[in-house]
Amino acid sequence: MSALIRPRAVPADAQVAVVSPASTPQPERVERGLAALRALGYAPQPSEHFLARGPLYFAGTPAMRLSDLHHTFADDQSRAIFCTRGGYGSNYLLDDLDLDLIAESAKPFMGYSDLTAMHLWLLDQIQLPAFHGPMLSADFAREDGVHLPSLQAALNGKPYTVGVAEGMRALHPGRARGTLYGGCLSILVALLGTSYEPQTEGKLLFLEDVSAKPYQIDRMLWQLREAGKLEGVRGIVFGEMLDCASPGAPPELLDQVILRAFEDFKGPIAIGLRSGHVSRSNVTLTFGVEAELLVQKEAQLHLIEPAVTP
Repeated sequence: MSALIRPRAVPADAQVAVVSPASTPQPERVERGLAALRALGYAPQPSEHFLARGPLYFAGTPAMRLSDLHHTFADDQSRAIFCTRGGYGSNYLLDDLDLDLIAESAKPFMGYSDLTAMHLWLLDQIQLPAFHGPMLSADFAREDGVHLPSLQAALNGKPYTVGVAEGMRALHPGRARGTLYGGCLSILVALLGTSYEPQTEGKLLFLEDVSAKPYQIDRMLWQLREAGKLEGVRGIVFGEMLDCASPGAPPELLDQVILRAFEDFKGPIAIGLRSGHVSRSNVTLTFGVEAELLVQKEAQLHLIEPAVTP
């Protein structure tokens, strides 16, 4: 495997680009998100089509969205790229991504949900670390929508730890070290059998989703296992799993589903980390870097190495 491409760190007063690679965002939420970025000291620069509407539910045609993405990577003035939202649609860009341009102009690319496909493809193909973190309309637009310590540590290349304060709790004890990798569970499953299949072996796997009932989570985990994507995985962290409950079912049902699905798994398992689809304070995780998962009575995830250079 080639060495990780580490973009430059992002200073507090940096210009940052704003793009919509998937679905159309709500303009009023984006405006609140832009204001929040400015309040942090950043100078957001929206892309040409970031508020495009259509065709269908997309923020512009694939050509329009690709043009914006390539332009923002190539723009030396912008030190990072923030997505307005996920939704659906970035999968249509994968075939035509200019991997050489992106590798030569590497910078932090922040998002989650539908952006998981693009994150993992760029990580697997060119070793660009993925910044699984807050987006404008979903997180920056909300009060207490962003976990600032992890965002700032990730963008400045500082090691950091998340744990109980960020929602993590223990499911299965153990200790494991490896490359942090993952994202939205349903997107990982959708990539199976395609040219963009995720490369999970030997990884510390982070999995999160939203509004999926426990039996649907069970089915997706079964599919990952049957596809061989859980072989060699060293440890697993589940996200907050927001609204992943069945009406009338006991609240511990999802925990029970996960423990049964991994009954033969020897590594540590934790759940509850607020990164991705969350109720508040969205934590930034950097996929592609070395991390350690420690699960005892409490659970901690240590991000050991930086994803950026000074």
